[in-house]
Amino acid sequence: MKMVVFGSLNIDKTYTVADFVRPGQTISAAKMEQFCGGKGFNQAIALRRAGNEVFFAGAVGQDGGMLLDNLDRNGIDRRYVKQTGGATGHAIIQLDAKGQNCIIILAGANGEITPEDVESTLAGFGAGDLIVLQNEISCVELIICRAHEKGMIVAFNPSPYDEKIAACNMACVDYLLVNETEGAAMAGVDAPEAILDVLHARYPHLNVVLTLGGDGSIFQSSNGQRFACGVHPVQAVDTTAAGDNFTGYFLSEMLRHGEADRALHMASVAAGIAVSRKGAEPSIPMLSEVKDIVG
Repeated sequence: MKMVVFGSLNIDKTYTVADFVRPGQTISAAKMEQFCGGKGFNQAIALRRAGNEVFFAGAVGQDGGMLLDNLDRNGIDRRYVKQTGGATGHAIIQLDAKGQNCIIILAGANGEITPEDVESTLAGFGAGDLIVLQNEISCVELIICRAHEKGMIVAFNPSPYDEKIAACNMACVDYLLVNETEGAAMAGVDAPEAILDVLHARYPHLNVVLTLGGDGSIFQSSNGQRFACGVHPVQAVDTTAAGDNFTGYFLSEMLRHGEADRALHMASVAAGIAVSRKGAEPSIPMLSEVKDIVG
């Protein structure tokens, strides 16, 4: 099985603040740090550090050298990453004293994926290969449909959630990975069990992972069976890449062994390790670190 992440590449500028800025307010940051990021990038790093061969497809601008270098250092095949004439996507992140964050994203080159890019990339993959997608690039709905037509396993994290999600054909998705906010927006209900009930009734073929912040996570298989897992307790320092860590490790373990309870546990531990560290990519643990805890 080949694994490809078709997703975003961002330069993250993280500002450490006492509290998030409010409307009309000007505040001073204690410091600014710059990291490689983007949900696609983070999920690819997590998949790679979970022990998989990973391909990346996406786009950077003329200022995206640090992202390309980082993909290389992590052993991720970037032959499907194109370089545009504009700017790389970037994120402005506020990080408060409690380790929580709020984020503004500019698409940049991530918004320049074309139908031609989709076709040329997917030509390198076939039935049974995994494709991992988020909602930070253009042409997501086309990628989902074309990957499904080729018989690929389609894993979709519809984040950030917006009106584009309605155009995506969930009949072409195999694994849907959502947090409680995204799940509520899709299902029209708030309670976790109700979200899963609605999603299963509406999309009975879907395998759904619902993450619940400090309340852990639930996996619902296409046959309706559910598995729940608590969080791995740590002192939170930076939650920026927690969900992406979870996604990469869950998919890796689930597709490797097919055991949902262990996959949730592995993903929970990986996410816990990540939030105990600063930054997105630097916080993502190696498989050996996760296994030392999981056993």
